[in-house]
Formats: sequence, structure tokens, C-alpha cells
Amino acid sequence: MSIVVEELTKRYAGHPVVHNVSLEVAAGELFVLLGSSGSGKSTLLRLIAGLTEADGGRVVLHGREVTDLPPARRGVGFVFQSYALFRGMTVAENVEFALSIRGATRARRQRRRDELLEMVGLAGLGGRLPRQLSGGQQQRVALARALAHQPEVLLLDEPFGALDAKVRVELRRTIRDVQRELGITTLFVTHDQEEAFELADRLAVLSCGRLLEAGPPEELYLRPETELVATFLGTANLMVGDCTAAGVRLGPVEFPLTTRAEAAGGGRRVQVLFRPEDVALRDAADALACPLLGRAVVDQRAFVGPFERLRLRLPPLPGVRAIAPGVPFGSDELWIEASRTQDQARRFPLRPGDPTWVGVQRVHALVHPGLRFLLLTDGSPRDYPALALGADLARLAHARVTLLACAPPQDRETLLQAARERLGSGLAALATRTTPEPPAAAVAEEVLHRPCGLVVLAPPGKAPAEDLSLAEGVLRAGQHHLLLVPRGVGEAPRVPSRVLVCVAVGEPGKEDVAFAGRLARHLRAEATICTVLPPADRAHPESGAAVRAERFLAGNRRAMARLGVPVATAIRYGEANEEIRRQIAEGGHDLLVLGVPLPRKGEITLGGFLARLLPQVADLPLLLVRSPEVMP
Repeated sequence: MSIVVEELTKRYAGHPVVHNVSLEVAAGELFVLLGSSGSGKSTLLRLIAGLTEADGGRVVLHGREVTDLPPARRGVGFVFQSYALFRGMTVAENVEFALSIRGATRARRQRRRDELLEMVGLAGLGGRLPRQLSGGQQQRVALARALAHQPEVLLLDEPFGALDAKVRVELRRTIRDVQRELGITTLFVTHDQEEAFELADRLAVLSCGRLLEAGPPEELYLRPETELVATFLGTANLMVGDCTAAGVRLGPVEFPLTTRAEAAGGGRRVQVLFRPEDVALRDAADALACPLLGRAVVDQRAFVGPFERLRLRLPPLPGVRAIAPGVPFGSDELWIEASRTQDQARRFPLRPGDPTWVGVQRVHALVHPGLRFLLLTDGSPRDYPALALGADLARLAHARVTLLACAPPQDRETLLQAARERLGSGLAALATRTTPEPPAAAVAEEVLHRPCGLVVLAPPGKAPAEDLSLAEGVLRAGQHHLLLVPRGVGEAPRVPSRVLVCVAVGEPGKEDVAFAGRLARHLRAEATICTVLPPADRAHPESGAAVRAERFLAGNRRAMARLGVPVATAIRYGEANEEIRRQIAEGGHDLLVLGVPLPRKGEITLGGFLARLLPQVADLPLLLVRSPEVMP
């Protein structure tokens, strides 16, 4: 292998921007790192080049470990997005620069320069200054300069980011031609999917510093293994359905299955993927030669050159949850993305508002990841209610469980044995680990390697401030939600059957309701969605705040009802803590759901409102839900 990266890690201010990444690039291969902004792909490239120092892991280039070597001794050529040309040098001098500082003779420099300028399509322009060239020409100079000293590896960091579409296409062809002619191992970073598909022999998708999947472009597009890759690589229709003996089922519709991420037994929940080009549209149901999904209405139509793109509104399918495209807030319909050739569009023209029968020609099944719970214990019997309730919730939600015991070495085996007994049997999967770290640090280390959806723990209960400090530390450790279960020495709290979701009107509240709805569906619980407005708004129910709250709650009620959860809504007026306490008493609620406040100055803080509320609901399990806006 030309490039071997093993468990490479880089942190900034304690936050991993590249986390435990391992990959291999074969000799002569053009390998693309694809990811959105902030995914860590450029940092990974700089770590390989030696421009950034790694915090862990190692880099091997052509069988030689270079982890501790400076960039000049790694044998790499680097092309930056910003060209990074010497403005006072001519094109020829820029290309020759790397050879000049290595002491190459004048004749060798000129011979290599002329070869490369001809290769990148700039022959005869060696006497010009960078400012006399277009952006595309400057990037060609940067490429020639990176190749001048005949590096073993070529690294390109979004080299076309500042260029227009036509120039990007031309340069992609140039890069590919040069790479094939020289046979040089190339690592190319981009956020552009079309660019990745066109260039890559293989590609890898990065997200939040983690490498999700790697493989040939067509394999990752047609047969992805993860939800994020399925939705990131091109447009996806992705829904949660069921695996059957013959294939998969979406509501009442059965689909034969010829491709899946891995075998799954009948009855298991799966994610069903079909691409826009897999959607067939006809004016009659019997004209479809593939499984019929239903009768939809055209919502949007777009002309995109050789193709027509359509967004369709389909009536809800029982038991089916859409992942992508996301269902509009407050809607109970499913949205379907479809594409077809202009020839197909001419033979069966459709406009917004027109009905059409929808079939699906090909589906791919991904094993539905479900939830993963992280249960914490320090070995105290007062943790047992939290362990037992967490296990009950996991069994109902078919969640995988990791039991993390924070204890000194001499107590670990005894602690784990007692904790396993409290968890009981029937869990979908159970892993156990021990650590000497305190809870917040233990969670941070655990989720760094194995992210989870929900952390379950019993706070110390010695003082509200101590409970809040622990909760803040655990929430800062990752992107999970947090369930705080009251400590005790008796039996576990009963499985919640009446969930109270208290939300503020706004985007973060939608995520609170979405996660609470998923959990309530698994628990077969009833839910009440409540918002509290200032007392002054009671006298003016027609005010903007009251109207917005009504509309917001109505949308959330429909979203939760779509999951099959019996739901009610309530608007209360007064001081938030007091009204929440009253709603709990009046409704007999046994689980309280609140959103994590948006960070202040980049830090998650739970003081103020929660500090006053916590003592009043100390005997009730409290689920703190973090929206995407609440970053770690």
C-alpha cells in the first residue's frame, strides 16, 4: 500500500476533529475523501502531509513510517485550494521552485518544467506571472509545481473550490489524465459528490472526524451500509420498514430484495433505500411493472437539463417512518423524490398538482441501527433503579446496551456481576466495560469510540447543583440525550406510560418532540406536549405568541400521531416551573421531557430554570433531549 493511516487522531481544545481514522490507499490509486464542511477531511490530509501534528496514530507512506518526519522529508506533493503560488515569480519559476531548493541543475529544472507545463496544458506560458492567469490556469500551475520534485504521493485539498463549474470539469479531466499518465498515488479531498464520483477509484465518506465507509463509488451509492452515507451520497428516499422472508415491507407493500447491507431475520426493522431513478411513474396502476407504492400528487417539478426532478406527496403508509426526504413539519404525508429522462417526461407529462401512480423498481435494505443506550453505575445499590429502568426501556426499544461501571480495579468484577443481575435478560445486545474515571470523563471517553443515542444514569442526589454539574458534563461529552433516573434502594420505577414533553416554541422543540415520540412509541405510552406562556398572554389569546404556540403544538401533535402515539397538547400560562409541576400533578405523568438549552458562549449550561425545577421533580425520571442546534 502507498498510504497507510492507522488510528490517526487530532484534537483541538479537547474536541476530536479527526478521530481514530484508519485507511489504506493502493499504489497508483486515486482515492477521494468526501465529506461536508467541518467533517475533518482537510485536517486528515494535513496530518498525512505533516503540515499538522497528530495527537495519536501513525502514517506510513510507501512502507516508510513518516509520522514524526517534517513535510519536506515525506515525499508528498500538496495542492491547496488557494493555489499558494509565489506572486512575484513567473509560472516557470513557480514550477521549478521545489527543484531549486533541492539543488537540481538548471538543465534538469527546465526539462522537468517543460514536461509538466505541457502535461497540464500550459506550454508556452512559463514567462507569465500568476496575476496574468485565470483561476483555472493558476491551479494548473499549482499542480505542476506539486509534481515537479516527483513525489511518491500527491495530496489535493479541495483544489477546485474557488472555480466555476465549467473550469472544474476541465480540471477534473486534467487531474485524472495526469494521475493516470504518472501512475502516482493520489489522495483528493472534496465536498462535491459529482467530483468524487467522477474521479475516484475508491472513496471514503467522513463525518464528524470519523470514517464511515470506504469503497468504489458505485458500491457506496447503490449499496451503502449506513444511513448517513445513504443520504449524503446523492438524493435518497429512505424509510423505516420491516424485513420479511422474501424481502422488505413498507406498510402494506412488499418488495423483493436483491441487495441488502447484511442478512436480517424476518420481522426485523430495516431502513429501505431507493434512489430517485428507481421510482417509476405511470398514469395507471396496472401499467407499472414493479411493486406499487401508492397514488401520489406532484408537489414540485424542476428541469435539470437531461433530467426532470419531481417531488411527490404520498399518503401515509401505516407503520412507516420517513428518514429522507424529511417530512415537512406538521404534515402526515410522505415525500418521494423521483427523476426521469426528458424522453419519459414528454411521454407522460406531469405538472404540480397532477396525480400519478408510483412504483419502485429497486430497493436496498440497511440494517436499522436502532438506539444504543449507555448505562452508568458506580456500584451503589442506589443506582439499581436507573439500571433496571434503562434495561426495561432498552428491551422495549430493541436498543443495544453498554454497561459502563465506574469503579476502582479491585471492585470491578463484583460490581459488574451485580449490575448484570439488575439488568436481567432479553436485551438485544449487551456490552460491559469498566473504568476508573468519574462519570462525565468516562462518558466522554466511551462515546469518543462508540457514540450512543441515550445515556442513562442516577445523579448523586446530594444537591441540585451537583446533579446539574454532572448532567452538564455528560451532555458536553457527545451528541446524545440524557435520562436522569431518581436514586433509590427499592425497585425500579415502572415503565413510563404518560409522557410529558415541555417545549418552547421554535426549531429545537421539534427535535424534543421527535425523539420523545420515538421513545413513547416503543413504550406504547401516551404523550402530552405542553408549552408555557407568560401570564400576560392569557388575556390576549389572539396575540401573536398564542397563535404561534397553537400552530406549533398542532404541528407537533400531527408529527407524534404519525408515529402512532396517542397525544394531547396543552398551553399553560404562568411561571414555567410552577406550571410544569401542576401539569405533572394534574396529568399523572411519569416521565418529563425537556430540551437542553442552547449553549451560552459555546458551553452547555443547565442553571437557572432547571436549577429551580429539578428539586420540584426529583422523584420523576427526567429526559433531557438535545436538538442539532445544541452542539458539544
